[in-house]
Amino acid sequence: MNEMIRTENLGRRFGSVEAVAEVSLSVRPGEIYGFLGLNGAGKTTTIRMLLGLVRPTVGRVLIDGQEIVPGRSGLWNRVGYLVETPSAYPELTVEENLRLIARLRLLSRPAEAVTRVIRQLDLSAFAGRQARHLSLGNAQRLGLAKALIHDPELLILDEPSNALDPAGIVEIRTMLQTMARERGKTVFVSSHNLDEVSRFADRIGIIHEGHMVHELAMEDVQSLTSRQLEVGTTDLAGAKRALEAAGYEVRDGSGCLWLPDVRAVERPEDVNLLLVRSGLTPSRLVVREENLEAYFLRAIGNTGEQQ
Repeated sequence: MNEMIRTENLGRRFGSVEAVAEVSLSVRPGEIYGFLGLNGAGKTTTIRMLLGLVRPTVGRVLIDGQEIVPGRSGLWNRVGYLVETPSAYPELTVEENLRLIARLRLLSRPAEAVTRVIRQLDLSAFAGRQARHLSLGNAQRLGLAKALIHDPELLILDEPSNALDPAGIVEIRTMLQTMARERGKTVFVSSHNLDEVSRFADRIGIIHEGHMVHELAMEDVQSLTSRQLEVGTTDLAGAKRALEAAGYEVRDGSGCLWLPDVRAVERPEDVNLLLVRSGLTPSRLVVREENLEAYFLRAIGNTGEQQ
């Protein structure tokens, strides 16, 4: 299968500090790949190695089958990127910043490219404003515009929704989905905003303390996330005895009981009937399913226990 991004045992040390350790991942063409981790997990260092900004201590990076090595500059005509805080020339306007980038990119139709990307990032109202006077959110939009100005095949974005308001986050999400689904672009996006990434990523990779914890498709997350039946009643101790006597696994919660059994989750009405017949009328029966954030925290917690 073709791969737009592939890393093989990628690692980077800074002196005695191991920032990234043996990260192997793959991203297919036209895929949106969410690279998830806490702050300091190694996301930005990995992205810098993907872009050739930092040389790996071990391992290698391949973009569309080509290894990232010094002097291989032609590949970057096909890649757009935004790493950490977006930079701009503060005295230049938004439009002037983009015109300069278009010239540096040697675009054949720079004026058209600038007009297109200003419209695409909803920057028309700020085109004549100096970059130093932009809000954090619009500075982020300008950074994204610079990444998109040459219509790249691959986008590598580090926390692209930083400083954006909720409406802006939705706009960026929709734009990235459109680029991938309708135009076949590949998107690699790092984030600690797990809920947002879960809304549009095809696959995710979880990095923790420099190590890859999991790499899986979003549909697989649903099968791995846990589901439990939450039970509330005025007599929790009595309910626990009755349920355990019936063979259910019961866990104590905060003011409730948790039943992880599949039969309890799939047939809560049986639990209700059992409690009623035991003289313990339930006040609450709710199936709870953990979200991506809960799964992520469970995943990195298990990894920490194993190390």
